[in-house]
Amino acid sequence: MRDAVTRLLLPLIALTLGLGSGLAIANPPERQDREALRVCADGNNLPFSNEAGEGFENHIAELMAEDLGVPLVHVWAPQVMGFVRNTLELRVCDVMIGAVAGYEFVQNTNAYYRSVYALVVPEASDLEVTSLTDPALAGRRIGVVTETPPLVALRRVGARVESYPLMVDTRVRAPVRDAVEDVVAGNTEGAVLWGPLAGYYAARQDPPLRVIPLVDDDSGARLEYRITMGIRRGEPQWKDWINDFIDRHQEEIEAILVEYGVPLLDRHGQLLTSDPADAGGEP
Repeated sequence: MRDAVTRLLLPLIALTLGLGSGLAIANPPERQDREALRVCADGNNLPFSNEAGEGFENHIAELMAEDLGVPLVHVWAPQVMGFVRNTLELRVCDVMIGAVAGYEFVQNTNAYYRSVYALVVPEASDLEVTSLTDPALAGRRIGVVTETPPLVALRRVGARVESYPLMVDTRVRAPVRDAVEDVVAGNTEGAVLWGPLAGYYAARQDPPLRVIPLVDDDSGARLEYRITMGIRRGEPQWKDWINDFIDRHQEEIEAILVEYGVPLLDRHGQLLTSDPADAGGEP
């Protein structure tokens, strides 16, 4: 289950499926001068990133490049098996803007946001649940990405689960979008999705869908995650710079995330206000 979560959440979220490089060579010295900010990213993975620069990770990368005073360069690769091996480990790029905290194949920076899985329902739905143990879910047809944390809890509570594939080439398929569109079409009564995905796709329906963060869940499923940036090991100065960047620009980063409908949590697991300036605390 933890491996499945990692595969879904890296970007970010959520969504990078890197494995170890397996290279037996010694790491070269850490780079001291950067002629560009080289970002490893998926070119078709909204709301996180795309080649048109429309994702929130694109905008955070722009903020970083501006702070560094260098051009921004993206190295595009679909976030499928081997993403880390073929990008960071080959040293063709230097940072992943989204990496779940604790992911063992990268060096994690400090977290720059926390989010949680959410239930997406039509505006007129009578479902008001904030926990996957709520008996109101029994018998309801609920969409979920297979192998992700909510799946077992939904089955245990008696929901009729409609599953969508986890491991896909984002150039070809968009299972989360499919899950949300099934809610719109009435094929399902709701979908339980990773917060940034839920917020983004729900807001783009006509009329918009309602997003209910599962902040009171007591099912035992791990639904909350801290998101960091991912870099290579053995680069302490680069990590220190990114941590300092996150600290100095936390408010601006939160504003970007709020614009994309990301449900943000504070360090205690409570929802932040919609206005980052009023939120207080770190995600």
